[in-house]
Amino acid sequence: MPDSRFFEPLPALSVAELAERIGADVLRGGDRKISAVAPLGSAGSSDVAFLGDRKFLAALSTTRAGCVIVPASAVEGAPADAAVLVSGEAQAAWARASLALHRPFSLTTAAARADVVEDDSVVLEPGVVIGEGVRIGRGSRIGANTVIGPGVQIGRDCAIGSNVTIGFALLGDRVRVYAGARLGEAGFGAAGSKAGPIDVPQLGRVIIQDGVTIGANTCIDRGAYDDTVVGENTKIDNLVMIGHNCIIGRNVLMAAHVGISGSVTVGDNVMFGGQAGIGDHITIGQGARVAGGAGVLADIPPGETWSGYPAKPIRQSLREAVWLAKQASGKARAGKDRND
Repeated sequence: MPDSRFFEPLPALSVAELAERIGADVLRGGDRKISAVAPLGSAGSSDVAFLGDRKFLAALSTTRAGCVIVPASAVEGAPADAAVLVSGEAQAAWARASLALHRPFSLTTAAARADVVEDDSVVLEPGVVIGEGVRIGRGSRIGANTVIGPGVQIGRDCAIGSNVTIGFALLGDRVRVYAGARLGEAGFGAAGSKAGPIDVPQLGRVIIQDGVTIGANTCIDRGAYDDTVVGENTKIDNLVMIGHNCIIGRNVLMAAHVGISGSVTVGDNVMFGGQAGIGDHITIGQGARVAGGAGVLADIPPGETWSGYPAKPIRQSLREAVWLAKQASGKARAGKDRND
């Protein structure tokens, strides 16, 4: 179930009612009540999940979801006790179900200072806007014109810069967020449909652990369903992008312009040079190093240093660069000799 501090649960629907709203066909279980969406692996008896790729057939067969949305070719893989909806665009149908069952709380009214601060040591600079259900710990300071969305929790001795927006997020103690950062915006997710791509609602959170520093104009997206997590004492430079569902370890260092795609796992003590780019669903092992400008398209084992595009172990990358330079130089000399 999405965090009730950030998402309002809408009235439960029968499977038949849900099918009508999302454009699916009921195969069985039309009377069952559904109140939430969830992934196959964590869904419960009142949740609806979907199969988006046949590589997840094993997860489909063992899911505890009360209802599953599947393509016609995967009907036989659905659990016998689950209600079944059939759709040729299962992920898009699940996205529509998300909209029918969950709604993010809006910043309709600002909360009173007394309702959100732990004590008088909290400083709210001019223009700060704070939503209902926010809590801010002792000794924290919120910069001018910053917007803190409904339900956000901020720990003690935090320093939030000016013109920051924070939503769908839980921040630990001693967190520093510099000007213009955006925490908790919807991650990039779209599902194909006959009417064109549709946005997949992002129902997760951002978890920022103690001692993290987040640079100016950096963006950290909330999870699609699970959380985006940044571990203790990680230091993030300006203009960094971290996509949804990423798990960033402790004591990680990221230089400016690093871009991390969705569902990346980064171990403790990893270092990223400036402008490094990481593809989605990649694992970077503990203590690894990613050189500036590298384009990482494969998992990096613990302790290794990779560089280049596509990134490879640094010695291999440098040997290939030297070989290529020699080949290019040799061809240039041969061309010059022919012209002399």
